[in-house]
Amino acid sequence: KSRVTFTLADCIELIDNSIDELQKSIGEIVHIKHSNFVLIMSNLQTSVSTDLIDKDICVDGFSSRAMNGYAKMMVRKQIIKITHLMSNSLALINNYVSSQIRY
Repeated sequence: KSRVTFTLADCIELIDNSIDELQKSIGEIVHIKHSNFVLIMSNLQTSVSTDLIDKDICVDGFSSRAMNGYAKMMVRKQIIKITHLMSNSLALINNYVSSQIRY
């Protein structure tokens, strides 16, 4: 059980860090100008992409046989929901960026 607790704590820390980074990135959007659009949107894309990787790291922590059980199932279920939301967000961001950049 201590291993489950440790792994859950790691997941919570990763998710908390992701939320903090996203909040910072979203806060930068209000400062978008033509001159810094690419930089700010690139930072946002990187942040969301990194958050997706962090979710994979969290799920990987539950991959061993010793981690089978209710906690593993519940974490995976929630991470899948978060991952879908993050993937959709990244797709929207990418679509918006490509529609705004004029070559």
